[in-house]
Amino acid sequence: MSGISRGANMAIARMFPWNEQRTFVDVGTAQGDLAVQIALTNPHLEGIGFDLPEVAPIFKDYVSSHGLSARLRFESGDFFKQELPKADVVLMGHILHDWDLSTKRMLIQKAFNALPDGGALVVYEAIIDDDRSQNTFRLLMSLNMLIETPGGFDYTGANCTGWMKEAGFSTTRMEHLVGPDSMVIAIK
Repeated sequence: MSGISRGANMAIARMFPWNEQRTFVDVGTAQGDLAVQIALTNPHLEGIGFDLPEVAPIFKDYVSSHGLSARLRFESGDFFKQELPKADVVLMGHILHDWDLSTKRMLIQKAFNALPDGGALVVYEAIIDDDRSQNTFRLLMSLNMLIETPGGFDYTGANCTGWMKEAGFSTTRMEHLVGPDSMVIAIK
């Protein structure tokens, strides 16, 4: 995931307004490249990589190789079974498209619950344009998710912002990152 996500990870680290934030959690962190890119670009931040316990050694080695062990830590957990760690910003990169609609809504609600008032949820992946007429890659990625997963599918920015508002977020916006990836930002 680090290789295909690096460009978007670097864009999020630069584009999101991090100056008013202090903490973040990368949900489904894997190796931790998103957390590393954010921490490298924003030295005032501390972050958590949240994923299954077996991922911990891979995350810790990667973080250590970038000299960020003092600011990034791993928290093991299963987002199906427990609440998300509390932070000013919750990030979900290439997570929601793996799951059916009810699971997408549940994860967005858990993110809402983990945030303080004014906190932000950042969701990013190959988000489909609202009229489904552009960027063939995004449409093919959705077909791929339907084939590879029991209920996963990609979605439009309007779909995502609608689910975020249902969860209680007050404002949302979508921004293009790089290539096929965009991020949807919701503020609690």
